[in-house]
Amino acid sequence: MLSRDEYLVAWSRWHGGTDPAESRLVRGWLSLAYALAVPLARLSPLVATALGLLVALAAIAPAAAGGAWLIAAGVLIGLSGLLDSLDGALAIAGGRASRRGFVLDSAVDRLTEVGYALAFWVAGAPGLLAAAFGALCWLPDYLRARAGQAGVHETGAVSVWERPSRVAMAALGLGGAGVVSLIDVDVTAWGADAVELSVSAAAAVGCLLGVIGTAQLGVQLRRALAD
Repeated sequence: MLSRDEYLVAWSRWHGGTDPAESRLVRGWLSLAYALAVPLARLSPLVATALGLLVALAAIAPAAAGGAWLIAAGVLIGLSGLLDSLDGALAIAGGRASRRGFVLDSAVDRLTEVGYALAFWVAGAPGLLAAAFGALCWLPDYLRARAGQAGVHETGAVSVWERPSRVAMAALGLGGAGVVSLIDVDVTAWGADAVELSVSAAAAVGCLLGVIGTAQLGVQLRRALAD
């Protein structure tokens, strides 16, 4: 099993030279995943990958139930994100990383983000807003993949809309709306109650971060592709 610092260096190699030290959120997230991986070193990364997808999809049901159940949806989304990072930590730190596993993990990440968008939708966010949230989760990694096919081997600096940010936005947005449902607040606007407004606001903030993060990445890739 690699040490934490060795794991972070290896993670950087697998992610186009991205330095996790550039973002406290990303570095902290990866460090947490490594801490969880150490006692679970014998667990197959594929098991963690599958569990992460199942847990993400399981969040849709409590999101649809609404009210205080939204707290459970937020917890499940946060757990799915940890499982996703855990599989990478198990593979890389345990010396079991492979190109096949890397591609599979990326595909599962995109599927879990579909689950996050669906959770926002069934919880009360407008369909177009939820779809935009999901699309902006996909777009940065799609751009990186296409740039890689064009010969760009470095993904650039960490943006504000990396995988941990997406997970945190979905988890805190839905979980926070669940907390709002427990508070005796009578707020209505545009035909929506306080919980729906909270869910929609979280999805909107996520979209804003997605636009900013994609713009940051676009500038970096434009420079790389111009070389």
